Amino acid sequence: MDRVTKEAQVTELKEKLARVTSIVLADYRGINVPMVTGLRDEFRKVQCEYKVFKNTLVKLAIKGTALEGMSKFLEGPTAMILSYESPSAPAKVATKFAKEQEKFVVKGAYFEGTIFDAKGVATLAALPGREELLSNLAGCLLSPAMKLAGQLMGPAQTLVTILKQKGEEAAAA
Repeated sequence: MDRVTKEAQVTELKEKLARVTSIVLADYRGINVPMVTGLRDEFRKVQCEYKVFKNTLVKLAIKGTALEGMSKFLEGPTAMILSYESPSAPAKVATKFAKEQEKFVVKGAYFEGTIFDAKGVATLAALPGREELLSNLAGCLLSPAMKLAGQLMGPAQTLVTILKQKGEEAAAA
């Protein structure tokens, strides 16, 4: 690979890393092409990107940034799973795949300025996803309105019940 190509890859990688919310690093040795293709598809479903760069180029791209601590994981074949939206999505998919395929080993991760080891990635994978957090937030925001609606409808329902009972009593008499 010539110098111009390497510089272009480092520039591309720096641009990607500037937009990323979380990164998972994994060793993919022993995983065949159909498995990697399926894994890439799983990552695409959750809006993540599975890429393999040369470790030396990654080290150049992260030098002097908050990601520099990840260089300790850049030994041997390393895949980078980049997420631009959901911080826990790449960790969830990678952890699940690692349980199914023992040759796929999660090395570490980056999230919000913190570098995690493999145990930290498992913890990150346990976090609720973006959709789940949004639905919980929506539930919290709607709860007071639902309670108010119930309180306002209560007297009207009681009135309807009383009128119905009085109507039945009048019809029976």
